Amino acid sequence: MIDILKELQKKIDKKQILANEPMSKHTSLKIGGIADFFVKVSNITELKFVLELSKKNKIPLTIIGNGTNLLVRDKGIRGIVLKPEFNEFKVERNKDKAFITVGAGFPVGKLANIALKEELSGLEFLAGIPGTIGGAIRMNAGAYGKEMKDIVVSTKYMQKDGKIKKINLEEHNFSYRNSTFSKLDVIILETVIEVDYGKKEEIQNKINEYMTSRIEKQPLDLPNAGSTFKRLEDIPTAKLIDDCGLKGYRVGDAAISEKHAGFVVNLGNAKAVEVIELINYIKEQVKIKFNKNIELEILVIGEE
Repeated sequence: MIDILKELQKKIDKKQILANEPMSKHTSLKIGGIADFFVKVSNITELKFVLELSKKNKIPLTIIGNGTNLLVRDKGIRGIVLKPEFNEFKVERNKDKAFITVGAGFPVGKLANIALKEELSGLEFLAGIPGTIGGAIRMNAGAYGKEMKDIVVSTKYMQKDGKIKKINLEEHNFSYRNSTFSKLDVIILETVIEVDYGKKEEIQNKINEYMTSRIEKQPLDLPNAGSTFKRLEDIPTAKLIDDCGLKGYRVGDAAISEKHAGFVVNLGNAKAVEVIELINYIKEQVKIKFNKNIELEILVIGEE
């Protein structure tokens, strides 16, 4: 058995490597067991090195972003959890449009704020969305009637063999909270986004409107992973949960938000097993009362 820590330190700064790291520190739900190794990489060379090390020594590898859509099980994650911190940002302008090239590790909300300063319109819906661009691409994140599919031009990604590829908009196969990356075992590197020119005051007003709506409707004061379940075509899933009388229902410190039934929140010291029990209960009750099957929007990972 190789000394993974020593091998990692050959090419990665020791400040970027955390051994026996609680994943609760790296998820917005503040839940999750220990990762054997949590490694941050900031460039292609480091990323390739970790991929090669993992493959050569058969070390399990898990890729995450900001952990805002994740539930990590209580037994944690074996092997290496890899967080690519690619934060490149570049704006190219032509007469009618502007194009932003942005790294997969760039925070989504920060991108919306930079677009405001640059007087670029079309990203207002991203304001207040947690997570990274890579995660937003993977799940076709959206809000207020707009999704990533409406702004993406192309995306570069790396395969596990180190080869870099690029796909255009159509090849993303975007659908509701889904993309080709939902199925591909690859690492998103960067994406190109198309935006319009706009007036700063109008962009700011729209951002303020969306942020006010989020604050009023969502439980931003408690740890959560965003919408727990995917929306149904004919009715909001949160309404079904609410109509089951489940607002406030809890298992341990995992609870259905009193503010928005579509959110499961951590009241303090919730365990993943409690969240999973609560999720299963919600599914069961919605099926019994409305004969509808609801699907998770959050991802559940880690050792069972």
